[in-house]
Amino acid sequence: MKNKSYIGISLVILVFGIWAVPKIIASFNDNGIVKGDRLNVVTSKKESNLIKIGATPKFSLTDQNNNTITNADYDGKVYVLEFFFSTCPTICPRMNANLKEVQLQFKGVKNFGIASITINPKNDTVEVLKQHAAELEITDENWHFLTGDKDYIYEIANKGFNMYAAQNDNVNGGFEHSGLFALIDKNGTIRCRKDNFGNPILYYDGLEKAGIKALTEDIKLLLQE
Repeated sequence: MKNKSYIGISLVILVFGIWAVPKIIASFNDNGIVKGDRLNVVTSKKESNLIKIGATPKFSLTDQNNNTITNADYDGKVYVLEFFFSTCPTICPRMNANLKEVQLQFKGVKNFGIASITINPKNDTVEVLKQHAAELEITDENWHFLTGDKDYIYEIANKGFNMYAAQNDNVNGGFEHSGLFALIDKNGTIRCRKDNFGNPILYYDGLEKAGIKALTEDIKLLLQE
């Protein structure tokens, strides 16, 4: 009788195994718990939830080293873009000081860069921009101070990026601009986060520490994509 009992129990276990094991394996696969899927989660790059605003307008300008720099030179790089002018007596010094802090956080990162486009190209020649970069102690090869035709630059600023820039003889310094930074991903797409109300911020505040903190955090996210 004992032998018959053992045989019966064995049959029950065997039948249960045939029925249950495939289901358990399928359950592990569905939940992504198998080893292969775990490795994929760890090693695969994930896209961040930063909003895509639109493609960066094409541009071709000259940097402080007299090299032609285009938007294509930033392909494969995450970069920050600003409009400024070297003789700005108001917001530019703070903007560039903040950008320098950002640049230092990503020192040595080859796929990160900065583009600073002057809105006063009549004064900001290649030589002036080279001196300006030296005064700021900027040595990173991926930070380009850019100059070119004035009308062309204003077209890029106001229509390409929708970042306000204008000459105004009635204001201190003679020029006005937004004080914002654009964040662009490796594919040349303008990106941003949402505000507390769920709306895209579009651009990052270049003057306040909160804006720089948000910018730095989001650069890190885009570098991981």
